[in-house]
Amino acid sequence: MSSSRVFAVCFCGGSGIAYGLRLVEVLLQSGHQVHLAATGAAIRVLRHEAQLPLDQQHPDLRSLFAPELQKGLSVHDKAAVEAAPSSGSAGIAATILVPCSMGTLARVAHGFSSNLIERAADVALKEGRPLILVPRETPLSTIHLRNMLLLAEAGAVLLPAMPGFYHRPETVKDLVDFVAGKILDRIGVEHTLFARWKTPPTPKPSSQWNEGEDEE
Repeated sequence: MSSSRVFAVCFCGGSGIAYGLRLVEVLLQSGHQVHLAATGAAIRVLRHEAQLPLDQQHPDLRSLFAPELQKGLSVHDKAAVEAAPSSGSAGIAATILVPCSMGTLARVAHGFSSNLIERAADVALKEGRPLILVPRETPLSTIHLRNMLLLAEAGAVLLPAMPGFYHRPETVKDLVDFVAGKILDRIGVEHTLFARWKTPPTPKPSSQWNEGEDEE
């Protein structure tokens, strides 16, 4: 297990809230501290997509995680611009927006800091610390792509929620773990959420192969 670090995780209004929930869970299980914030749209996604009975006006995000994990979790209202993730001196190791809506992505790309989530992303960029945005949108418009390019040029990591299949997933959880694991890789947190790719063994020549025949 790597030494404990502090991460900011922000839930935005895009589909794919399972990725954010799983990321926070694994970070807490690994002994790290998490500062968590969510947009109003994210709360709606939690209620609809994850079918979690949260109060829209006063959501208890701490209740989403096991009691034994909550000691490492700090939850902030999106309006709390005085919270730790908004400061460059708070020692936040990385900021992750997951899932990241295209609206939030656009505002971050153009330097808006109208709430804690946008400010946390802006601080990560100005401090040269890892900022990872995990959009889950398809198809992508020219505007989406331009905003992503702006962020990539500014130093952010664009990590779309595109699960792989080479590890032969059998459940939805396997797909969620793949994306969560890719995020953890980018912030340097060890995990075993998916099997690492290894060079396949060289297949033995088939006895039916005609020597000298060209491969199609």
